[in-house]
Amino acid sequence: MKSRLFIGFAAVALVSLMAAGCAGKGTGKKNDTPAVTETTAPVIDGETTLLLKDLEERGDYVNSQYFPSLIKASIVFEEKGKNNLVIDLRAADSYSAGHIEGAVSKQFSELPEYFEKGIKPFEYDRIILVCDDGQLSSYTTSLLRMMGYGNVFAMRWGMGGWNKGYAEEGWLKGVSSEYEDRLEVATNETPVPAGMPVLGTGLQSGPEISDARFRKLFEQGTESIIVTADEVFADPSRYFVINLERKDKYDAGHIPGAVRYKPEATLGFPDMMATIPTDKITVVYCGTGHNSAFASAFLRLFGYDARTLKYGNNSFMYNKMTAEKATLSWLPFTLEETNDFPVVKK
Repeated sequence: MKSRLFIGFAAVALVSLMAAGCAGKGTGKKNDTPAVTETTAPVIDGETTLLLKDLEERGDYVNSQYFPSLIKASIVFEEKGKNNLVIDLRAADSYSAGHIEGAVSKQFSELPEYFEKGIKPFEYDRIILVCDDGQLSSYTTSLLRMMGYGNVFAMRWGMGGWNKGYAEEGWLKGVSSEYEDRLEVATNETPVPAGMPVLGTGLQSGPEISDARFRKLFEQGTESIIVTADEVFADPSRYFVINLERKDKYDAGHIPGAVRYKPEATLGFPDMMATIPTDKITVVYCGTGHNSAFASAFLRLFGYDARTLKYGNNSFMYNKMTAEKATLSWLPFTLEETNDFPVVKK
């Protein structure tokens, strides 16, 4: 079986050749299809190619059946006492005010060393990451899974799914219908492939490049991984917006200018990734912000300034999601998604 990397490059070459052929060169006939110039084919440097190949050899997580790796709070509760480890990524004061019994408190930047030296990760059946609302834990789980830790999960909805009190202070305050009147239904075309970010690590092997990129992302922290609906709608032209929903959901209404991408045909496919502009902030969104956080981690690994939209569609079209839940299987957050599981204080 040929690698997806080869197929991606071949697809770009084929499109370029077909377009060039359709230009009518040597026929004397006018053709409405513009000739493809040298800048049409995406520019993908050697380091990016090596990184793509290494991730594919590590199990190709983003195109596996395990992506995204989410777990319900009810399962975490039911498996209490089993061979699982819960890691709480919230601020220390939030952890002290109340956390899942047995959970350990770790900050995002501490995780690489903790996984390498603090624990033996593969001795656990599951390692479950928890945050306030599932956004940070999804992003972090994606990185750790790509690094090879195949037993890591993000708890859906974060602490908002564990206990109603957290849901009332987080998710239920975050849902909004503020921008429903600004939704667009027109289909926006995928840009022409133009290239991918240059990584510039100076390294020569895929594993070395991967390790360097993972290390850099953990060092960068989490300040720029999330964007809000208020920020996006205040100045949509500042962003390139990627919608990860099904076509019927996209057609029902999306952020103005948003382009629909299929996760299973985009992440790890150089011909599609090369259509994402490198000169804008990329906003990725889905229904809840979970799946988009997983996807944005992959894009950030490849140098894109990608950010997940906090709470996804829930943050700007909540009433519409609620009204169309039966017909379009939207997932608006309600108290039905939360529980009354206990927390302990430090």
